[in-house]
Amino acid sequence: MEKTLEQRMYFFVPYNISPIQQAIQAGHAALEYAYKNSNGALFIHFMDKWKIWVILDGGTTNSRREIGTSISLGSLNQIADSLKENDIDFSYFVEPDLNDALTAVCFIVDERVWNYKDYPDFLNWIFENHLYDEPAQRKIELKMMGMLELTWMFPEYHKEWVGFLGGKKNVFLRELIRGKKLA
Repeated sequence: MEKTLEQRMYFFVPYNISPIQQAIQAGHAALEYAYKNSNGALFIHFMDKWKIWVILDGGTTNSRREIGTSISLGSLNQIADSLKENDIDFSYFVEPDLNDALTAVCFIVDERVWNYKDYPDFLNWIFENHLYDEPAQRKIELKMMGMLELTWMFPEYHKEWVGFLGGKKNVFLRELIRGKKLA
């Protein structure tokens, strides 16, 4: 029997609005997501089983673009751009009472994105599944390397790990939320 993966709805909101406003803006984005995906199996499953929200600090909101580039100036806007670029199903809310500022972004993820115990990072996964007999000094050397170096050194293991996490989108989302503070 296949395991049912736990789900969460993640939000990014601006740092500079009050906590109650952050929650309200998250609620607006959740309703947008519900409207956009009311017939979607992922949303229905999330609402039926989990209903858990995680609201994270998305930094600043500013839709202007850096001169000469297409990069948004606001970090929340950059998050929305990166979700779109990575083909992540997400929703957002623009608050009319705040000069049409982007005030919340939301998406649903399964536990492979946040559960590091059952779904460890690449290096820990390699140690558990392929390099468990490596000497301690070698493990220390590998821990000092960056993700790009490890991917280059172990491309077949990386491909296997990406599949273990559910694909490139989950790897992207895992990096997106890593180290972010609660709003």
